[in-house]
Amino acid sequence: MAKKEDFFIQENEILFVPDEDYAPMERYIQFLDAFSRTTYVSIYVIDYFRKNFLYVSENPLFLCGMPAGKVRDMGYDFYLERVTDADLPLLLEINRAGFLFSESVPPVNRLEYTLGYDFHMKQPSGKAMLVHHEITPLHLTRDGRIWLALCSVSLSSQTKAGNIEISRQGCNSRWRYHPENKKWVKYAGVELEDYEKEVLRLSAQGCTMNEISEQIHKSVDTIKGYKRLLFEKLNVGNITEALGFAIHHRLI
Repeated sequence: MAKKEDFFIQENEILFVPDEDYAPMERYIQFLDAFSRTTYVSIYVIDYFRKNFLYVSENPLFLCGMPAGKVRDMGYDFYLERVTDADLPLLLEINRAGFLFSESVPPVNRLEYTLGYDFHMKQPSGKAMLVHHEITPLHLTRDGRIWLALCSVSLSSQTKAGNIEISRQGCNSRWRYHPENKKWVKYAGVELEDYEKEVLRLSAQGCTMNEISEQIHKSVDTIKGYKRLLFEKLNVGNITEALGFAIHHRLI
């Protein structure tokens, strides 16, 4: 059975953080609290030294019906209670794989990387909801270890758990994790043409095929062709999945 101690591994063991390094944290929390009111996603901050959650927003998606304060107090016990039993081993593997990847990155660059993946959370109704989770280092210790990490939780556009990828700020390449051989594989990220971005933007605004046709001065058949090729490029089945993929991968 998984324990919260399983999330804290030697590769990122933090032995000491002086109290004075926590002095600016109140400003972090004030900023995050204000930011959380401008977005639909849930956000929270992991403290790898104290092994708890430093902050949890009031945004309901991540809370599974609980008050934000209770989730903050539970810390990693919240994962053990609310992540489905089938996905907990996956979460532990992603945790280890992510830290091993960060060990290969020079400390000066570690804040530039974001790890994203999908897993199921148990809701008060008893149903499981698939969420997309992203985690970005927020603050390093003085010796370059990941001390604080900013996490965001949104609805997943995928159909199953996993989909483990790392992106780097300002870099089109991505790294995909393959659990079967426990390796990260680098690949070129997707790039969208201007007309593909326009189709996605107009679709997000609720425009019909005819309205998109009128807006970009192309025939309906052309718009259908654009969408078909876009779905193939993004490896999705419909416009909702395409929008979710594009948003999560910061393509629009």
